[in-house]
Amino acid sequence: MKILITLVCALSFTACGAQVATTAATGAAIKKQEIEAGKQTKDMVDKKIGEAAQAMQKRDAQQGEAGK
Repeated sequence: MKILITLVCALSFTACGAQVATTAATGAAIKKQEIEAGKQTKDMVDKKIGEAAQAMQKRDAQQGEAGK
């Protein structure tokens, strides 16, 4: 009887551990998606900043040529 009770308790604790591990894995997957989305946003912003800088340089060059 003691063995049966011990076995039931052990299985109960094992099930709790599996649930915690699953929850942690799900949380990690969500964080990974957030990081990837952040990287994509950063890349898009960097690209737009580069385009704006090029447009400003082009405009300054045109204004410089017009002033000569």
